[in-house]
Amino acid sequence: MNNVLGKLIIIGGAVDKGSFTEVSYDENIANNLNFFETGILRRIIRESKHGEESRIEVITTASVIPREVGPQYVKAFEYLKAKNVGLMYIERREQAHDPEILARIQAADVVMFTGGDQLRLTSILGGTKFHDIILEKFKNEEFVYAGTSAGAAAASNNMIYQGSSSEALLKGEVKITSGLSLIQNVIIDTHFVQRGRIGRLFQAVVGNPRVLGIGLGEDTGLLITGDGRMEAIGSGLVILVDGRQIKDTNLTQVELGKPISINNLVVHVMSMYDTFDLNTQQMEIHNSQYHIPLMTAVEDEGEKKASPQPSPKERE
Repeated sequence: MNNVLGKLIIIGGAVDKGSFTEVSYDENIANNLNFFETGILRRIIRESKHGEESRIEVITTASVIPREVGPQYVKAFEYLKAKNVGLMYIERREQAHDPEILARIQAADVVMFTGGDQLRLTSILGGTKFHDIILEKFKNEEFVYAGTSAGAAAASNNMIYQGSSSEALLKGEVKITSGLSLIQNVIIDTHFVQRGRIGRLFQAVVGNPRVLGIGLGEDTGLLITGDGRMEAIGSGLVILVDGRQIKDTNLTQVELGKPISINNLVVHVMSMYDTFDLNTQQMEIHNSQYHIPLMTAVEDEGEKKASPQPSPKERE
């Protein structure tokens, strides 16, 4: 993301129905849209170019219930005092070439992609003028791309679009395609802790260890800036899967459907305010127990020598 002026805010979800391959999601989602992201949505406003005056466009393309989900996000942003919020229902590719819609996206300071099905999102928007404008603005302007669930998963150039959680470490169970390509060399999975998706990310990374796996828990997000700095936001966990130190795997030796072995896969766990530098691959824990330097054994010995020794009378 070097030389990029825009910011990426990806959120783990909790408001969508999940991907089409998962069946264990809430039946009555419209009544359960709790804006866990109140803190994250507020951060989106704060990071935007004009704050509460920024033009925010909510885009519901990934959702199968766009007219229920979209207005809830508009209400949430307005509750947080955002004064200029719009809603786009883009459900067909030709709409992503409509001059009126293109003018609106050109004028936007923030886009907020809701959850749903990331393959629906990329198949409708990928390669359109709408997509081109977002990439151009993200590179050259103080523009915020925010996405929750499917909107987050689609942000990278590599995108997981299918794969059950329980069978994720069987060869061939995880399906990957191209995303919207706002960020390179990462792959993002969402609803990560709650749906037990760590195996999906392991398989995605072992197939191309250059790619950093990012697993976002619910009520959790990452703020990624153009200098490659990632900051954990929200109350949950971000799991990073780094495959660069992998020593061995049986990935190419086993048949489809058979378990995958991986030796020396590195995992980091981030929580609120922790940071990770994509350039140096170094993580910093915000509230580290080692921020206060410990006295070394040599220093400790030096202090003992420097301390006045009690006299025999004092010892008595």
